[in-house]
Amino acid sequence: MIHPDPDGPVQSAGPEVAPVCAVVVAYNRRDLLVEVLDALRAQEVRPERVIVVDNASTDDSAAVAGSYPEVDLVTLARNTGGAGGFAAGIALALERNPSWIWLMDDDTVPTPDALAELVRVAAAARADAAGSRVIWTDGSEHPMNTPRENPFATASQRAAARRLDGLNVRSTSFVSMLASTATIRRRGLPVADYFIWNDDFEYSTRLIRDGRGIHVPSSVVVHKTKALASTDADPGERFYHEVRNKIWLFTRSRGLTGREKAVYGASTLRRWVRTVARSGDRALLLRCLGRGLRDGVATSPRPNAEALAGLGAVTDAVVRAEAGRG
Repeated sequence: MIHPDPDGPVQSAGPEVAPVCAVVVAYNRRDLLVEVLDALRAQEVRPERVIVVDNASTDDSAAVAGSYPEVDLVTLARNTGGAGGFAAGIALALERNPSWIWLMDDDTVPTPDALAELVRVAAAARADAAGSRVIWTDGSEHPMNTPRENPFATASQRAAARRLDGLNVRSTSFVSMLASTATIRRRGLPVADYFIWNDDFEYSTRLIRDGRGIHVPSSVVVHKTKALASTDADPGERFYHEVRNKIWLFTRSRGLTGREKAVYGASTLRRWVRTVARSGDRALLLRCLGRGLRDGVATSPRPNAEALAGLGAVTDAVVRAEAGRG
């Protein structure tokens, strides 16, 4: 596909759309997974293949996914979390060599033109990663996936995104992220050891660093969470992963510059204080905070080949993907 000048006028993707492989990570949400796969099948521009990574579900998610002829089903022997599932799925998608890899959870239901709009704008912007507008079931903006304009973007970068009816962003979510395969080959896979939380923040900032990230409001997906709430709404035990992973991100990831780490670090501290203050079980969150700080400082994420060891062909694909970086 020919990439137009991102500072020029908006251009249609036209009849020829670069190949896309979709990756869906699933865990014990059989009925929602059916909605997602039906929505992918109904896309105006359909992905060439769909990879479903089933994270050792105990319901019949795997059987349902396997009933779709266009789906390549990968059933993992253990739950590797969203981070491990996406690392595995991307590694397998790379072997199909698409131009783009479209990532989503099993509660992300894309509207019919979601992919067409993502590809149109991402291609025109020559983006490394692009994200959809995320709404809840009532049509309101989902606070869990609210885009924020890149605070470090130049005026020309912001203007270029606006000319494409987009927003220049520094990160985006696994709730419908379109990533350039060429950029993935340079930057690597998600860090599987994050398991949950901040894995998409770390990964998207790594993909976009020194490049382009764009939010595409014309690409809409429905995030079918149980409630309309942000990630800091009394997270319970999961607060451990929020804290540990943020420490890992700020101290070990190459996704953010030093200046960005200072800015996002200050924002994170304010968020943690607000989360604990609003919690109905502050004692639990304080224990999670202490454990997360301890482990974030004292440990490091394992290499993906180690974190995803023992998964047969998946482990082999991860090893090949990471050996081919550069």
